[in-house]
Amino acid sequence: MSDDTNPKNHPFSNAEKDPDDWTTGDEPMTGAQASYLKTLSEEAGETFDDTLSKADASKRIDSLQERTGRGRTD
Repeated sequence: MSDDTNPKNHPFSNAEKDPDDWTTGDEPMTGAQASYLKTLSEEAGETFDDTLSKADASKRIDSLQERTGRGRTD
């Protein structure tokens, strides 16, 4: 396997993949997602929805990060 095709050489490449394209996106959100989403929901004064899929939780996290200012790298 060459360096260009080895996914370990690009550890963040999946982080930029659209959640709608995730093959496991319709599975229940992970424990880590649930925990972080609960925190963000509380900070934003929003209701926490524990029924979201992985993909929907990811999109909700992105939205709440925008609103709360969390996750900013600048």
